[in-house]
Amino acid sequence: MATIEKIADDIKASKQPITLIYAFNSTGKTKLSVAYKNITKKEDGKHSGVYYNAYSEDLFRWDNDEENENENMRLEIVKSSLNPYFSSIIENPDLFNEKLALYLPKYTFEFDKNKDPEIGIDGIRFSTNAEKNIKISRGEERIFIWCFFLALFDADAWTGEQDSHFFIDDPVSSLDDHNVFLTADSIIRIIDDKIKPNTEKKIIITTHHIGLFSILADRLRNSTHQNNTKRSILSIHNEELTLRNYDKDVFLYHLYLLQVLEECISKKEILAYHFILLRQLLEIISSFLGTGGIKKALEEIGYKDDLEMVSNQVNALSHKDARPQAVDLKPNDEVLLESIFEKIQIKYKFITHYNGK
Repeated sequence: MATIEKIADDIKASKQPITLIYAFNSTGKTKLSVAYKNITKKEDGKHSGVYYNAYSEDLFRWDNDEENENENMRLEIVKSSLNPYFSSIIENPDLFNEKLALYLPKYTFEFDKNKDPEIGIDGIRFSTNAEKNIKISRGEERIFIWCFFLALFDADAWTGEQDSHFFIDDPVSSLDDHNVFLTADSIIRIIDDKIKPNTEKKIIITTHHIGLFSILADRLRNSTHQNNTKRSILSIHNEELTLRNYDKDVFLYHLYLLQVLEECISKKEILAYHFILLRQLLEIISSFLGTGGIKKALEEIGYKDDLEMVSNQVNALSHKDARPQAVDLKPNDEVLLESIFEKIQIKYKFITHYNGK
């Protein structure tokens, strides 16, 4: 059974400097970034690379200044090993501004600079033309923090100390299509700038966003980085982790979902989260049919009189715990998933390439 540590070690040992990994949520992407950080630490315990992940966002927290009716509300930066490197942003503000400008922010911002160079920046205040010291939305906040790290990457703030690798974990979540393309462009620019011939530097990107994975995989496959890139799928089943290599295959999300579902049915190991994947598959089919719901897809594959009941059951089961584990499934639930999968295959005859192993 592969462990997160074993997978991290395999990535470290890879001769390909670029690793692109797709994984469903709750599979262990952030744990993988932590495991990689731990096995690549220097002898003195210091980091040898730079990380953007869920913990990076935790370095930014709101001080709502409730006592003064939000008058001095700001986004504070928790003191960490990153602080000394903020000078690269202070000394070259355009470096950060050009990253953020691409996302068309509806606010202006101001850094609270600390006199102590070991702290650099300790907070950010946001305003609009109509109001000062506002609180931006969660989505805007995540984009701001992403751009903050992009500026640090671009400035090579860690040159000579933490420059062996960049690990970027899930840079997008619920962004719209335009922002996904912008984020992909930003990552490609980092790769173009940092990955040179005979380089020992590594860049690892993990994402649950199939759009981002597909865009990056396609652009890297059709670039000078083609032979420098390892494309993989991280999956977990019965607590067993697998990192599958997709370097030689075209990755199509609906076929991957079909393969996962066919495998769980074949092995009689249907879990609650497989209904989430089934719903995603039905949504892809309904989108292809030009509708916005799964009912049309269910109707197309043969459900008529019981359409409402089956649709409600799929909706209910697909909103259970998203983690890849068994959650109070009943035998009839498993039969339903098998039946829907069979009807999909009878109707559309998808080829999954599942080898039955």
